Amino acid sequence: MRRRDFLVSASGALGVVPLVSPRWLADWRAPWLLIPMDESQADHLKAYGVVFRLLERGGRAEWFLNYRFGAFLLPSDAVTARDAALAGVTVEPIDDATLLGIRADIQAGNMEAVPLEKAPKVAVYVPPNAAPWDDAVTMALQYAGITYDKIWDPEVLAPGGTGLARYDWLHLHHEDFTGQYSKFFLTYAGAPWLTEMVERNTAMAQAFGFPNVPAEKRAVAQAISAYVRQGGFLFAMCAATETLDLALAGAGVDIAAAYADQTPMDPDATAKMDWSRALAFQDARLELSPTVSQFSDIDGHEVNALSRRQELGSYRIFGFSAKIDPVATMLVQNHRETIPDFYGLTTSFRKSRIKPGVTILADEPGAPWAKYLHGEHGQGTWTFYGGHDPEDPQHQIGDAPTDLSLHPHSPGYRLILNNVLFPAAKKKELKT
Repeated sequence: MRRRDFLVSASGALGVVPLVSPRWLADWRAPWLLIPMDESQADHLKAYGVVFRLLERGGRAEWFLNYRFGAFLLPSDAVTARDAALAGVTVEPIDDATLLGIRADIQAGNMEAVPLEKAPKVAVYVPPNAAPWDDAVTMALQYAGITYDKIWDPEVLAPGGTGLARYDWLHLHHEDFTGQYSKFFLTYAGAPWLTEMVERNTAMAQAFGFPNVPAEKRAVAQAISAYVRQGGFLFAMCAATETLDLALAGAGVDIAAAYADQTPMDPDATAKMDWSRALAFQDARLELSPTVSQFSDIDGHEVNALSRRQELGSYRIFGFSAKIDPVATMLVQNHRETIPDFYGLTTSFRKSRIKPGVTILADEPGAPWAKYLHGEHGQGTWTFYGGHDPEDPQHQIGDAPTDLSLHPHSPGYRLILNNVLFPAAKKKELKT
């Protein structure tokens, strides 16, 4: 992984809001607002939204990596003070002398001050039909108050990548880019939502001139890979992590006939995979039987192979040098080092299937799988996070969405929101 250096800068955006309460006015009169991310924070998740909205207004902030578990420094103004108060986010007004002391501590320790300069334009890949499951990232964005657009295959397959080029950050979640509809037909055959999903995807493949859905989804995966290569930031969870790489490596078209008549795939399909095209994984063995609800042996928990399913434990977030590896450090900022695990169609990533050079950000101690990965592809980066919902370990199709107001300190959701702010960081290449 190429190391990146982040320059420290501090500049403020001033705004005026009438009828500010005395408490907000007191905060505004201080030159700086510190948003602590330790146990004193009243709402860790909404804190990210306060920072994001400041950036949207043209302001700048700083991310104090490893200082109070990833605190934020904001120039104080009435708009920001009011926004934080309305969101229930803890802020600490500080003066210039206090800030100088904080900067001295950061300079002396395993900490770094990273400038945040511009709010990223965020897109979530989601089909237009209402699926009977939620998306943890969409819920996190909505709860934090971070704006985003919904896009699907027409935007991704726009000529020359023009649809994706408008966005800095793209999220994928429950999608199956191999075109098998996650083998839902094994359990949910005849369900209206599955019938609609098949019909909508089939129509989309026909509209773009593809012979079948797997071929169309592979083209979507290739367009997403090109988006990253050209400088985009990709964040994926659950089945999207595994199936994106399977599609890129060539599994999609091979699966078409097997899905159509529920016959075994070509027994040589695994040998035909080209893993040089994949982002994170290599040498995985495909699940050849259409009657086994699993994609490959990438998922260490094998959640859908009931005879081999592994029980959940806890995963541990790794520590990094903030000055040497600020990228990895940003992605793991948290007030918890150990987090209870949670299932998804792809829950974890078998270490023997991870490419050399991929950064493992979190794993389960003693287990042969990782939970959280990061890597570079061309000019951009990707991050994969296993599992479906950090606060619902056994989430099932049709379950009610998680109420994040009950989990404002969720360490699992914090990892998601770290990724949203990551593209806002000012960076330049180190000279080597």
